[in-house]
Amino acid sequence: MSEPIIKALDVAWIRLGAPDLDVAETFLTDFGLLRQVRTSDALYMRGTGEAHHLHITQRGPDRVLGIGFLAESEADLHRLAARAAGASGVMPLNEPGGGKVVRLKEHNGFTIEVVHGVASVAKLPERHSVMNTGAARERLGVFQRIDARPSQVKRMGHAVLSTPDIEASVAWAHRHLGFVVSEHVHAEDDPDLLLASFNRADRGDEFVDHHIMMFGRHQRAGLNHISYEVQDIDDLHAGHDWLKSQGHHHLWGIGRHLLGSQIFDYWKDPWGRVHEHWTDTDVLNAAMPARKVPRSQGLRSQWGPQAPQEFRDAASV
Repeated sequence: MSEPIIKALDVAWIRLGAPDLDVAETFLTDFGLLRQVRTSDALYMRGTGEAHHLHITQRGPDRVLGIGFLAESEADLHRLAARAAGASGVMPLNEPGGGKVVRLKEHNGFTIEVVHGVASVAKLPERHSVMNTGAARERLGVFQRIDARPSQVKRMGHAVLSTPDIEASVAWAHRHLGFVVSEHVHAEDDPDLLLASFNRADRGDEFVDHHIMMFGRHQRAGLNHISYEVQDIDDLHAGHDWLKSQGHHHLWGIGRHLLGSQIFDYWKDPWGRVHEHWTDTDVLNAAMPARKVPRSQGLRSQWGPQAPQEFRDAASV
């Protein structure tokens, strides 16, 4: 495989269209994001971390407008603009947070925004549970009390695309964004039939999330889901109860994935786009080789419910 054009550092945001910003903000607030900026035409939501925003909703039809990734330098933006077929030039991001962007289309035609220089913001206070386990007692003389409230989203974790041509989708991401395979999942009786591909950022010896972008084989191309890290398992459960109490559409969870190991919970926004809460992921570095496993050892929950067909068929456009 040829050398990648750049090596993206992390996922930045999702950009979605929605006809009603009030409805969008209600769901996203209940989901655990916080309003950073709202204009007459767009809503920018942040988490507790330093990213200026993690979720953008633009007023208009309910469609997927783009997935953002962070470049290491402005030089990387210029390299991508010069070498990626169909890429835009390096342009200013004329929206809150500023920065510069190169836009290009991935294999299925979805817009990818590679950005650098977006403003950072101060971290917000976070609530963390201290657990007494069978191995250690760390919470001494303190009661554990969890209030009824939304989760506290910390950061965006990954994006997942459904794709009819999974091999070409993976090759595009490796070539343009420098991702590397963590694990491939193949059909039980056919090692050459790729069903899913989990890919992480290539940061060398630095440990990073098990995957930053995943691809799943499906007859339709679309966004399967976007995923956000919450503080811990108590925070995830509190958010689950809060979203349920507010009447939002629960899709799948709570459970623990096998590949990536995340404790997960999935919800649909008012237009059917799937948003995931997770906590406790595997982290890998360059010393960890890519693995290839059959479906029975990959696409299932270690505990909790197995994926419903509604989740497997998710492909928002």
